[in-house]
Amino acid sequence: MNRIPPSAAPEHGPAGAVQGAGQDGGPTLSNGLKQRHLSMIALGGVIGAGLFVGSREGIAAAGPSIVLAYAVSGGLVMLVMRMLGEMAAANPSSGSFSVHAERSIGSWAGFTAGWMFTAQLCVAVAVEALGAGGIVAGWFPGTETWMWVLLFMVIFCGVNLAAVGNFGEFEFWFAALKVAAIGIFLVLGVLAIFGLLPGTAAPGAAHLTGDGGFLPKGVDGLTIGLLASVFAYGGLETVTIAAAESKDPVRGVARAVRTAMWRIAVFYVGSMAVIVTVIPWNNPSIAKSGPYVAVLDYLRIPAAGQIMNVVILVALLSALNANLYGASRMAFSLTSRGQGPGFLAKVSGGVPRRAVVLCSAFGFLAVLFSVWWPTTVFQYLLNMVGAAILVVWGLIAVAQLRLRRQLEREAPEKLVVKMWAFPFLTWVALAGVGVVLVLMLRDENQRIQLLFTAGFTVVLAVIGLIRQRTLHRDPKLPGA
Repeated sequence: MNRIPPSAAPEHGPAGAVQGAGQDGGPTLSNGLKQRHLSMIALGGVIGAGLFVGSREGIAAAGPSIVLAYAVSGGLVMLVMRMLGEMAAANPSSGSFSVHAERSIGSWAGFTAGWMFTAQLCVAVAVEALGAGGIVAGWFPGTETWMWVLLFMVIFCGVNLAAVGNFGEFEFWFAALKVAAIGIFLVLGVLAIFGLLPGTAAPGAAHLTGDGGFLPKGVDGLTIGLLASVFAYGGLETVTIAAAESKDPVRGVARAVRTAMWRIAVFYVGSMAVIVTVIPWNNPSIAKSGPYVAVLDYLRIPAAGQIMNVVILVALLSALNANLYGASRMAFSLTSRGQGPGFLAKVSGGVPRRAVVLCSAFGFLAVLFSVWWPTTVFQYLLNMVGAAILVVWGLIAVAQLRLRRQLEREAPEKLVVKMWAFPFLTWVALAGVGVVLVLMLRDENQRIQLLFTAGFTVVLAVIGLIRQRTLHRDPKLPGA
């Protein structure tokens, strides 16, 4: 049985919050996040830019069956979050699944999962900053996207350098706006579906069965829609990282995981159902303006395009803020366990400021790559982390399989959150991840991304294995 080495074990304060000591045993992470912060981070974390922006490709490929695609992929994500919630509630840590993988599989697995996730978030920061900068540059002719990107990076680097409560407050209000926007959209859509909105007639099932039927492009179209929907759920894992800096991490994780089902069902599956029911899936305005703007224009909502641009901007900035936070905390956790350069494990004011600065700098450097080498270096970065979340999900499932038995024997009282129908549904989740990987391999457009990610995974795993064997032979090295 693999056990977590002392250097990798999270430290707990009196209230159960993970303190995450640095390598020198000095200052630790604070517990400044409140329960309302965690609740809204968990709620708003479901509503990302992938839902507002990325769903148009899924609808174009799958048609009305995009509802089924989001339901299936949402089911897989719920299983992953339940497994992660079980482990996070039992052993809260700012390293989240990286610590769990190290504890159950070996330090190489924690190294691989942690640095892969950190790289994914840093690249995502660049993508989100570029998207947000592009929107604002469109509002102010004569300005360049990179100017706004630099401004956003400075602002949110500053937010994350300050007390963690500042991050929580920003995410609280960002999430509140996103939840309000999607809530209003769903209410208007449901009223239109039943013909209760002035000036609209109830469409019935006409748009679900017309223009090629429910599967207008067959199983292949559904497959593409499924792949598009899977990656729209990325980012939900951040709440288990953030919970470690709250006063009651166990309660925060438990609440977030237990509400995941209805959040996914309402926000993702519900909004897709509204879109393809209210207007035809092949309406040209979906490809031109995006599905949400297309529906609002159909319902004659004034300034629908600008309203959604504001919402998308907020979603992008929220994701930028959350990903910068998640990347810095994961990097801090890794280095404090001897899995990276020790200078990043320094904490001041309860914040790993060096990790925040480094992750911000890497994100902005990736933005510069998109300007200097958009089709080479930047594309390579995108491809390297394109399927990273699937690797992380797979390691989460394997870790939960091994840790659950250990917890049942040694500390059953820690099983505050339990995986449903264990171990059957854990194996179902693992099989689901495998199916998605196979589908990516079969799809010509996704294959190159998968191969790049596979290469990146192998490199990290080999480095992790070499370190694991080296540290095993020389226990005096840091992290042994």
